[in-house]
Amino acid sequence: MRSEFLPFSTPTIDDAEIAEVVDSLKSGWITTGPKVKRFEEQFRSYVGAPFAVPLSSATAGLHLALLALKFQEGDEVITTPMTFASTVSICVLCGLKPVLVDIEPGTLNLDVTKVREKITPRTRAIIPVHFAGQPCDMDPIFELAREFDLTVIEDAAHAAGTEYKGRRIGSLDSISIFSFHPNKNITTGEGGMVCTPDEALAEEVSLLKFHGMSREAWKRFAASGTPNYDIVLPGFKYNMMDIQAAIGIHQLPKLDGFIDRRTEIAHFYNAAFADVAELCLPAYAPYQQRHAWHLYTPLVKIEYLSIDRDGFMAKLKELNIGSGLHYKAVHQHTWYHTNLPQPEGSLPNADYASDRILSLPLFPKMTDADASDVVEAVKTVIARNRK
Repeated sequence: MRSEFLPFSTPTIDDAEIAEVVDSLKSGWITTGPKVKRFEEQFRSYVGAPFAVPLSSATAGLHLALLALKFQEGDEVITTPMTFASTVSICVLCGLKPVLVDIEPGTLNLDVTKVREKITPRTRAIIPVHFAGQPCDMDPIFELAREFDLTVIEDAAHAAGTEYKGRRIGSLDSISIFSFHPNKNITTGEGGMVCTPDEALAEEVSLLKFHGMSREAWKRFAASGTPNYDIVLPGFKYNMMDIQAAIGIHQLPKLDGFIDRRTEIAHFYNAAFADVAELCLPAYAPYQQRHAWHLYTPLVKIEYLSIDRDGFMAKLKELNIGSGLHYKAVHQHTWYHTNLPQPEGSLPNADYASDRILSLPLFPKMTDADASDVVEAVKTVIARNRK
């Protein structure tokens, strides 16, 4: 057994990020300033987006995107149950009705073949989630969007660096929303980015992020600026800070290397667990893509074991191996079970995955020895708890 606990994830922060944050603290630009603009431009260029708006979180990004689209109360939005609750909760808080479509059993992405049957005259948008960093099949989604005049909003929280058929997520004809939470492939501590080809939408999101103010603070208070401003619409306080962007400025050039290392570890897991009957391993989608491997999420076949998934995670912890839960299906949470009830058996793949899924350690600083310890611990737990 390991002598030290291995967490399921930890950010890779180096001296360059630390020095840049210190520089921000010393400069006086702590909140939104020139480094936020620099990070925005870097990220927009990296993903190939015409426009990008940096924000305090991906949740804030989805909130403002939905408000900017000016949907009406009661309008429907199609999405997946296998996601963090924020994808659905923001829809609810905007007065929209989330409509859940089941997932593919292998990739755990939205099953695009089942979307059409859920479209009604009230449907306004489709929100696919690129689960664990693997892209959804976007071409059929765009075809449906064109046919029914729907907006596509990609929940790209897992998908910084993900590619679909040779194009990076963030460059497609959609709204894409990224997360820079500490367990994501790159981090700004907390933070998010809205990418879009729609200049008017980008401008409205930009206004909404800071009280509807027509000029950002760093432009008003710089030597060449003037402190006067105007409020052109009611807004929120969702701006990214320079001390966050200072981290992202140095994280982004490392992203491809981070993904390469994550991919190595994921492939090592796949090979090591290939003959383990008690695990269902993540599947690759059949189309051309680049998987960012934000998460490694096998399903534990609890029907073969004397413990459930939570018990499995507890046993791993006893062996000093951390794990995560990504995700308990949205409709299984108390509020949604009560207020967004699903017909019994209508989401069988999501229900199956929700009861069995766990996230194994996967982050760039992991060593080969760390990955071997994970494999040994998983196999030990299975061997000790077979029926």
